[in-house]
Amino acid sequence: MDEQRIQAYLTLINTLLNCPNGEEVQLLQANSELVDEGLVQVMVGVAQQMAEAGNENTANWLLQFASQLAEWLGISSTSPTREDYLNFLLYILQAVATDNSPQSVYPLLRQNLDKLNQNLVQILEIWVREKFGEVTPEEAAYIARVIGNFSNLMQEFPLGDIASNKEIAIAGYEAVATIYTESDFPQAWATIQNNLASAYNNRIAGDKKENLEMAIAHYHNALRIRTESDFPQ
Repeated sequence: MDEQRIQAYLTLINTLLNCPNGEEVQLLQANSELVDEGLVQVMVGVAQQMAEAGNENTANWLLQFASQLAEWLGISSTSPTREDYLNFLLYILQAVATDNSPQSVYPLLRQNLDKLNQNLVQILEIWVREKFGEVTPEEAAYIARVIGNFSNLMQEFPLGDIASNKEIAIAGYEAVATIYTESDFPQAWATIQNNLASAYNNRIAGDKKENLEMAIAHYHNALRIRTESDFPQ
């Protein structure tokens, strides 16, 4: 799914949201070349964005419309399997390793909104523990750097379940912190601490007070290293 097609989907969705009631089917028929699984995926993403912005009525309408369209297209509603999540994780990490720009990675995430959830968090945590135990320290450092870049992208990704996006980012940062330790990589560790502080400060899940306390603790960790390096005795 390229950017041009995504933009065409977004234009059609906007037209659907603003067309007179009852003309939706006619509009889809007039744009039949865009009526496919990709349109359904982008509809879900737009609906979730609207819900986050407080436009719940419109979001619910669009989700229902997307569900009806998926049923009409015969798209399977089967949930992704554990293998699906693992394959996606490896696929997206390879993509990030090749090019970690949002322009390159975000279209891939848009195609897999159904996998950006707590299940991916669990798969990431399990895979990281197993992988870091199998590879050399140099390989672990490389993998950790890729995961850190992936977490940076997830923290800012604007589609899908925003709360889950941030949980994925946090899980990635915490995994990186086990490799980039304070003693061996103080500057990288401080950067991860700062990223964790930002992630907890903007976290949606969990207790707000506890999230704030975690954010402050990570900020203090980052400042300890950076203050010592910026103002050596």
